[in-house]
Amino acid sequence: MTSRIWVRLFMTTLLIGAITTAIAGFIINWNEYVHYFIDFKIINIVSALFWFSLWGVLYSVISQMGYFAYLTVHRFGLGIFKSVSLWNGIQVVLILFVLFDLVYLRYVTFANSGDSLLPYIGLAVLLLIPGLVTAWFKAKQTNREAFVPALFFMVVVTVIEWFPVLRVNEQSWVYLMLISLLACNAYQLLILHKLNLKSQQERQRIENNRQSKKKSNASKSSSKKPSL
Repeated sequence: MTSRIWVRLFMTTLLIGAITTAIAGFIINWNEYVHYFIDFKIINIVSALFWFSLWGVLYSVISQMGYFAYLTVHRFGLGIFKSVSLWNGIQVVLILFVLFDLVYLRYVTFANSGDSLLPYIGLAVLLLIPGLVTAWFKAKQTNREAFVPALFFMVVVTVIEWFPVLRVNEQSWVYLMLISLLACNAYQLLILHKLNLKSQQERQRIENNRQSKKKSNASKSSSKKPSL
């Protein structure tokens, strides 16, 4: 990937994180901020928007770090196991393990006596469904073998990125960070192969221009009259 396209990916992911978090922040905490809109307090609205946007930028940076870390791990996995099907099978096992732990460990840690398990299952489902949809689109755009790695990234890596807020278990922040991470992770996953193609085309264009210049310079040199 060329540096120009990488910068483009970085900036657009930041923007998606900021916008998504700002919108989700107002929706999730609507009872807290509704009076700003009723009383038309522009300064307070802008301040809250700026605050949520900053968190969104932070979440997008975490998302990008997680994505490029996973790309490295994925290459190591393919190199170690020497088989796409075997590596995908291991990733499926890890996906199931992480989903189980997301429900069971959070329930054991945070649930009070008599609390229902359904809210904890619901949070895992809220993570899994966007992951399945994103993985399906990724496989459709590239190849079927991309489904499991895409789902692994959307589930396992998202949980790893999400872990600091999961430990605190503040409900509004749990959902806020999840929505932002899912948006950033899905965007990076679905756009990277397109950017790689553009990068290859750009490199090819630069190489063609370089070859054309060499041929042009060579033809100019051969056309010069010999000096006496």
